Amino acid sequence: MAHQPPDTTPPVTTACRFCGAPLHDTFVDLGMSPLCESFLTAGQLDAMEPFYPLRVLICGACLLVQLPAYVAPEHIFRDYAYFSSYSDSWVEHGRRYTEAIVRRLGLGAESLVVELASNDGYLLQHFVARGIPVLGVEPAFNVAEVAVGRGIPTLTEFFGSALAERLVADGRKADLVIANNVLAQVPDINDFVAGIARLLGPSGIATLEFPHILRLIEGVQFDTIYHEHYSYFSFATARRIFAAHGLTVVDVEELPTHGGSLRVYVARSDAAPVVAGAVERLVDLERAAGYDRLTGYAGFEPRVREVKRALLAFLIAERRAGRQVAAYGAPGKGNTLLNYCGIRADLLDYTVDRNPNKQGRYLPGTHIPIHHPSRIAETRPDVILVLPWNLRDEIAAQLDYTREWGARLVVPIPTTEVIG
Repeated sequence: MAHQPPDTTPPVTTACRFCGAPLHDTFVDLGMSPLCESFLTAGQLDAMEPFYPLRVLICGACLLVQLPAYVAPEHIFRDYAYFSSYSDSWVEHGRRYTEAIVRRLGLGAESLVVELASNDGYLLQHFVARGIPVLGVEPAFNVAEVAVGRGIPTLTEFFGSALAERLVADGRKADLVIANNVLAQVPDINDFVAGIARLLGPSGIATLEFPHILRLIEGVQFDTIYHEHYSYFSFATARRIFAAHGLTVVDVEELPTHGGSLRVYVARSDAAPVVAGAVERLVDLERAAGYDRLTGYAGFEPRVREVKRALLAFLIAERRAGRQVAAYGAPGKGNTLLNYCGIRADLLDYTVDRNPNKQGRYLPGTHIPIHHPSRIAETRPDVILVLPWNLRDEIAAQLDYTREWGARLVVPIPTTEVIG
């Protein structure tokens, strides 16, 4: 039986989670939606299913785009359905990062690498293979168990300043702290960043990867908004948050992952770090695009509605023509998309996923069944909607065999498109 945490759902607040200013402005309203990783068993289909608002706000003072914490992280991340290792490209992303950062920092057997939200060990396994000491911090018991099975020491806790203090008291200061795609998932962002500052050794570096809101807006990537993601960052706002806790962004890279992400390199400000020119260049780019002021974030919601209309028009036309439509993948983003668009089994027969923890279950809200990928070869659908569009190349390669019967692969973001 999965661990059931006590009900610690925080009261919904209308104050900015970083600077505390009152929140008055809406960035986008996606209506009501269930938790995107709450996959259902057949026995749960007739039970009441909780839906929560997906109304995203923006702080007029610091420009942090954020979702109120309608659901506590304990309810979302203690028993989690996302396992990073089921994406070959993501494991490869981790391997390339390991090679680069080990070379850049000169890490070795005397170093300590700590990863926050380390998932199933997809990344830390590459450090272990090089003989570099590691520690994973992963609150999801079921996911952490896989990492431990791979020989990766893992604490099943939520990270924050209290845990950082304990680790430092135990003599564990980090030469490298890694936090990939977790900064958005902490409701108390000040406590989390303060913990990183405490855990870093005097010359330590932290690298954090998170989706860049500039790319989210440009690509109409509204489906990356869900209750598990509490915050959405411009580079300037993220830099301001780190600075408030004694950390300096010394370098930044733009990545193609998740539709366009940033990897920031952060050092302790008291170490007088040298700042790379890429930092100011990205600040200037955001300023030129208007993301240094509130008006630059206006006009997103009408574009979201048009994406919805285009996808629905396509699916309805395919169904009226008598064609079978299936989907590939059961990512969190797919559940935001399907629930916002009102797409259910009348338009989409089923989806498939490589993760066995999702197979045999049903998507939250829409109740579309999830099968093993072999289902596609068995039923030979005419159209396959690729829900994890950020992995379109990887998935297109996996589905190359569907050309045999002329299946069309379709991505919904930034608009409905048949991919080659």
